[in-house]
Amino acid sequence: MILELNYIGNDSFSRPCYETPEGRILVDVQPISTADPEICTKPFNRLDGEPDTPIQHTKTYEAYTEIKFHPQRIVWW
Repeated sequence: MILELNYIGNDSFSRPCYETPEGRILVDVQPISTADPEICTKPFNRLDGEPDTPIQHTKTYEAYTEIKFHPQRIVWW
């Protein structure tokens, strides 16, 4: 399954945040072009909340094997 993420802006630490089709806000805590994305949930689904749980450790996202970023993955460098 493919997890579709839509870019919605950066949090207060300049980390790119994305929204799932269900409205859940997720953050890439390692937005570096040479690294794999490290996607985490945000507590209380708030844009400026600290990163919480990596999605690979949650039942909600365990069936997803690929992530597709729209319009693209936002990286620092």
